[in-house]
Formats: sequence, structure tokens, C-alpha cells
Amino acid sequence: MNSSFSVTGLPTGMIRPGEPIAERVITAAQKECEGFQDGDILVLAETAVATSEGNVVDLSHVNPTPRALELAGQYGMDPRSVEVILQESDSIVGGIPGFLLCMKAGTLLPNAGVDASNAPPGCVTPLPEDPDKSAVAIKDEIERVTGAKVGVIIADSRTHAMRLGCSGVAIGSAGITAVIDDRGRSDLFGRKLEVTKRAVADNIASAAELVMGEADECTPAAVVRGLGLPVGNHTGIDTIDATECLFMGVFRNSRHTW
Repeated sequence: MNSSFSVTGLPTGMIRPGEPIAERVITAAQKECEGFQDGDILVLAETAVATSEGNVVDLSHVNPTPRALELAGQYGMDPRSVEVILQESDSIVGGIPGFLLCMKAGTLLPNAGVDASNAPPGCVTPLPEDPDKSAVAIKDEIERVTGAKVGVIIADSRTHAMRLGCSGVAIGSAGITAVIDDRGRSDLFGRKLEVTKRAVADNIASAAELVMGEADECTPAAVVRGLGLPVGNHTGIDTIDATECLFMGVFRNSRHTW
């Protein structure tokens, strides 16, 4: 992997339900970085992808269940939003005022990824139904139109344990290996690495977040160029079972209270 690379934001204008996002980013890339090139990695915000796919929920059409009403009262949330979160979650781990901590598709995330930011008034956007499938479709369309072999990452903004602020996390990927296994390599003193794996897709997503807009910038995409990562047919984000997770394992087995 090259040590020098560039990250270019792609302003697309507002994405509306049903509008093809690949077409927007191709046009933006032509304006901002002379179009897509072989080896480019495109990072897309999950909200823009979900909106493009029509995955937008009008809260006026949501009827909260008793469980949603209970959790909404407990954590000071809109019962309709809680109902959508419940429908998107595999399970609820806990919560704090304004947020539920959820398990979804093998990962731990707040509010199951359901977001009101950059959604139309009175609406929320769940995560894309199948982020890996979305990444593959966008990759295929870009390659069909431009001829460039690219990787695509669908990214979300997440908080991390005991840290203030958000950083990028890859929730869907196509064309690159999401995690690189460095076990067996030697450190500075010749010791063999035993557990180190680099979350390449997450790191790329975080770099892209620096130029992508979380507010009204209409920049839900970025091109990362010059990394030198091989682009192929790799698909998917690697996850681990909750029983193997350091944070989940510690808290499930801990008797400490804070």
C-alpha cells in the first residue's frame, strides 16, 4: 500500500429517493478529479445510498408497538423512530437518553443505523438493505460507464467506546479486501505479530469522512486515489461474533457497575 494518496470530496447535490447515485458520482468525479481511474476507491455515505434506493421511512405512517412506547419513554425518544429501530434491529442491548444500542447483522451500532440526519422532514433513513449488494451494483455501473476498475465502500459514521466524536466505518464493500491480516510479519524488534489485522476499509472510510459532509454540504462521496490496493472481486465486511468481541465479552462477564 502506498504511503502517499489523495482524498477528493464529490459534491452531488441533494439525492432524492429513486435517483441513481452512480450517475451522480460519475459526473462529480469528472468535475473534481478528472473522472475515475483504475485503482480508485469510492466511499459513499450510507444515507445517500439508502435514499437513492428509496429506503426512506415516513414517520407519519408508523404505528408504535407497546415495546416501542416503553423504550421511548425510558430513553426519551420519539416512539415512531423507536418502532423503526426495533424493526431494523436483531436485538436491543441497552440504551442512553436519545439512543438505543442495537445488534444488527452481526455488528453493534446505535439506533440500528436509523438516522434522521439528511432525511426529508418527518422521515428517517434506515441503512441500505444490503450494503454489500449496493456496493457491488455501484461498482459495476461505474466500471460499465467509465471502464475504470474501482473499489466501492459504503460508510457510516459511528461513535467508539469511551471516545468523543464520530469516525467512519465501512458497512459494505466491493472490489477490495476489507481487512488485511498482518499476523506473521515482524515488528521493529523482530517479534512476530500474533493478532494484528488492519481494518483497511474502515481506515479508508475514516479518511474519506474528512472531506465528506455530515451537514448541508451535499458531499456524500469521496474518491481515495493512490493507495495501490489491488482491485478485484472481493466483497463484504468482516465481522466477529459477540462472544469474540473484547468489549462485548468484558461487559457481559463483568459485575462492575459504573
